[in-house]
Amino acid sequence: MCGVAGVYFFDKKPSDARQTAQAMAAAIAHRGMDDKGVFENERVVLAHQRLSIIDLETGHQPMSNEDGSIVVACNGEIYNFKDLRKDLQARGHTFSTSSDTEALVHLYEDLGLDMFDRLNGIFAFALWDNRKERLILARDHFGVKPLHIYQDKNRVLFASEIKAILAAEDVTPSINKQSVHYFMNLRYVPGRETLFKGVERLLPGEYAVVSQSGLHR
Repeated sequence: MCGVAGVYFFDKKPSDARQTAQAMAAAIAHRGMDDKGVFENERVVLAHQRLSIIDLETGHQPMSNEDGSIVVACNGEIYNFKDLRKDLQARGHTFSTSSDTEALVHLYEDLGLDMFDRLNGIFAFALWDNRKERLILARDHFGVKPLHIYQDKNRVLFASEIKAILAAEDVTPSINKQSVHYFMNLRYVPGRETLFKGVERLLPGEYAVVSQSGLHR
């Protein structure tokens, strides 16, 4: 199943940013108890809880491309990764694992945001582009894998489950009464809103780009 969590900072990253991301990941440790990992730089922290399915030995995440400029943490499975891998290797990319996730970083290198037209699978991932200093948050076309977002003036938090966002400091849970109304009458909450104010979910097939200019869908 796996779980992803992390934080993007608009301003200077605080000294406890890594601990925040680790606390978020710990809140969803049940999603992947085989392995865990953290990537951190001056702008973003990505955390991953892994349930090992493909490439049990070398599929550690977050995972990067050859020069470390693209980093991804993914929950899900890329069904056509073998075909993507063959094509990408023919185009000169070098793979260091047998994981389906590694196809994401190389595909993004080649196609950027057009990569989603080539993906067949169920996934939710956070991808950091160090060259353009932007974070990509994406969800599969059918919405099988969840991904939630919370934004304040200083940062954007993201996670596979809402409980991970609520585990971050300075996030106070507050009930979204309109969403409760929807849930009680429709048995689900439509759109991006959730039962908590300020916490939204990516829609199926949607991606968001986070950079110094803000969060854009």
